[in-house]
Amino acid sequence: MLDFAAYAGLFSAAFIAATIFPMQSEAILVGLILTGKYSLAGLLLVATVGNTLGAAVNWFIGRGIERFRDRRWFPVTPEKLEKAQVWYQKYGKWSLLLSWLPIGGDGVTVAAGVLREPLPTFLVLVFIGKGIRYLVLAAATLSLF
Repeated sequence: MLDFAAYAGLFSAAFIAATIFPMQSEAILVGLILTGKYSLAGLLLVATVGNTLGAAVNWFIGRGIERFRDRRWFPVTPEKLEKAQVWYQKYGKWSLLLSWLPIGGDGVTVAAGVLREPLPTFLVLVFIGKGIRYLVLAAATLSLF
């Protein structure tokens, strides 16, 4: 039961961290790795899938964003959205490999939805980028401790 709770907690943190809500999943992943109780491959897979699906929420938001962008409650300023769209138009779908970046990563995933990037392409590229980030984090954690 504790294994399920640990993996579910990691999935939830990774999912939320990839949406427009502020949260970090890296500390949870590092903590679980350091316990030595969980499969490293399992942790990496759960974190990557959760983070990718959270980014997919941003993609869906991007698909419907145009009708809400001028509302006062809208969570992204028009300037930030425009900047993300310019970035995405300049670098194209390959910018999704950098969707894990703390600054701009969420905007790129929203922009991909606005600019109608096909969902399968989006998911593959985001999964690769986020997976590499978690793999590097795990390797750094294991080499330091």
